[in-house]
Amino acid sequence: MPIPAMKKIVSLFKSEKKSDETGFSSPDERRNQPRFTTQFRSTFSGGPNEGNGRTLDLSVGGCKIESGTVVGQGDKFECRLHIPDLDWPIMIDEAIVRWVEGKTFGLAFTRIRSGEQDKITAIISKIEQEQQA
Repeated sequence: MPIPAMKKIVSLFKSEKKSDETGFSSPDERRNQPRFTTQFRSTFSGGPNEGNGRTLDLSVGGCKIESGTVVGQGDKFECRLHIPDLDWPIMIDEAIVRWVEGKTFGLAFTRIRSGEQDKITAIISKIEQEQQA
């Protein structure tokens, strides 16, 4: 991916740690990897569910999506992350819903091709480098 395209993507991401006033982490804070706030389109399908939403954050192991589609904890999906400046969406072969809160839900990536994982890792790495500069 060309470096100028990555600079455009960086503006869509911001590192953020979330917890409420009581000091307890939100359901999506259970992840071990750092996450980055995002604003890009996502689509998902599996079983009777098919929908689209907005990816609100991303880590190497999962993401948080806001959607009007009703999902349940434990549901499994194929998911596509439509990241600006990439020719094709990132394809997640299988993701499982770990938690649901209102219209948002957290997905853990359970099956992803190494090339797709490499894309996510590269995007996150580039964002981290830009934030440290």
